[in-house]
Amino acid sequence: MTTTGRRALLAAGAATGAAALLAGCTSGDGGARRPGAERARAERVARAEAALRKRSVTTARTLVERYDATLAAHPPLAARLGPLRASAAAHVKALGEGGTGARPATASPTASPTAPATAAPVLVPADPAAALGELAAAARRSADAHTAALLTAPPEYARLLASVAAAGAAHAFLLAEGARP
Repeated sequence: MTTTGRRALLAAGAATGAAALLAGCTSGDGGARRPGAERARAERVARAEAALRKRSVTTARTLVERYDATLAAHPPLAARLGPLRASAAAHVKALGEGGTGARPATASPTASPTAPATAAPVLVPADPAAALGELAAAARRSADAHTAALLTAPPEYARLLASVAAAGAAHAFLLAEGARP
């Protein structure tokens, strides 16, 4: 037998073996799954999605808290940061839809921080340009976290995360431009 003939024989044998394995996998119960196993799988998926939503809301809320702290430290930046902060607060609300029990962000751009009483206070530089630079970095971290979460998100939530990540990247750009001397 030649080398080519042996390869063909091996390939045919492998194909036959694979076909037999596939036929064995679907014979018998017609491929039906046990209801308990399917329910357990659905519960695992639901828990994973709830955890993802909670992390996403927390990430978005952290950015809103940074906006609030910056606005409290630098009130003259309110006209510039107000619309961006409002957008970030809308992201918290949008990401929290679906039963996460997310705490809504405050509506006023100059309202007190939305952090729980046990959270460490957000430190803001005294220099407005440095504060904008840190806010830009926080927006970039938030956008990066939402982008990373896309890998495990279900399709509908992934589309929302992609939109929020893109908006966060735009915030980072706008804030970084404002931090330049």
